[in-house]
Amino acid sequence: MKHLVIFLISFLFISPNLLPQNNFTYVGVDQCAMCHKTEKQGSQLSIWKNSKHSKAYETLKTEKANQIAKEKGFTTPAIETQECLKCHATGYNLDKAMLGNKFKIEDGVQCETCHGPGSAYKDMKVMKDRALAIKNGLIVHDEKEKFCISCHNAESPTYTGFEFEEYWENIKHNIPKN
Repeated sequence: MKHLVIFLISFLFISPNLLPQNNFTYVGVDQCAMCHKTEKQGSQLSIWKNSKHSKAYETLKTEKANQIAKEKGFTTPAIETQECLKCHATGYNLDKAMLGNKFKIEDGVQCETCHGPGSAYKDMKVMKDRALAIKNGLIVHDEKEKFCISCHNAESPTYTGFEFEEYWENIKHNIPKN
């Protein structure tokens, strides 16, 4: 029995990829775009690029955003205000070790905002197996509307209502079935 325990411990040190990955890192839009840009894959990249989500961080650089932040009592520009960043940028509050070399906060609300850090599921062999991708950190929302309203709600100073079905039509990016 003692030899079996030693073998198993040694095996785990030699094969760390078999252990659950809890420290996923963000890889950035460009990594996701390598596969998710074609029509066959649902044109996710162009859908995102043409959405307001891709410009969410940029809106914080405007005078209007700074005025809103000031009216809310913040002393920092909107682009430095956590209450603004929490819905306009991914990764603003993470340790640099969590952000891959190619990840850019400036990409705003991007792939990994909704689908989680991609370091362990980005490979094609993982992505082809939905269960394996989910095991490796891919988030697939069963309750999309509930997730969306974590930002699209009355807490936002520019909130004018949120019609999930209507807005979802503008950003949905399913992979077409052949």
